[in-house]
Amino acid sequence: MEFQDVVRRRKMVRNYTTEPVDPAVVDLALRNATRAPNAGFSQGWAFLVLDTPEDTRRYWAATADDVERPDAWLAGMMKAPVVILPCSSKAAYLRRYAEPDKGWTDQDEARWPKPFWDMDAAMAALLILQTATDHGLGSCFIGVPTDRQDAVRAEFGIDPDYDPVGVVTLGHAAETTGAAGSPARRPRTPMAELVHRGTW
Repeated sequence: MEFQDVVRRRKMVRNYTTEPVDPAVVDLALRNATRAPNAGFSQGWAFLVLDTPEDTRRYWAATADDVERPDAWLAGMMKAPVVILPCSSKAAYLRRYAEPDKGWTDQDEARWPKPFWDMDAAMAALLILQTATDHGLGSCFIGVPTDRQDAVRAEFGIDPDYDPVGVVTLGHAAETTGAAGSPARRPRTPMAELVHRGTW
């Protein structure tokens, strides 16, 4: 698929079939993710891959109120055969920028007006989404519910130096009419309203 087709076709899929995903495509998506930009080549990311029915169910059980009687959204998402949690490590960035070639002598977080560790992990997640599209798969990026962060950490033993920045689901898309907030039902904002050249 041409790059512009990947960009145009990528969308958030919230309903999947139960057809398995080729593990080679998952591995490729993860390799592509590690090619994302990252400040100072800090590589402060890691990826928790859940690709068995037992493990994906553990994720949904840790984050949802009732996996036995899911609503339509959860029922569609739970069918995704692969769930990936991209995680970022602030500590890796703070350590990297205290190395001699960066010129800082401390690990003061105040030097970072934006959390590049989260931004870089999110860019890695986008490469997973784009790889899925390139291989004819559906995918979605969602957040870990705020009140379930500790439960997810405990369930999967996530290293304390790493924080999930979200969740990527992968699978074969089921037929759908599009979510209420999707371009299928809501128009895209015109470029003229989004792009400002020279001044706002």
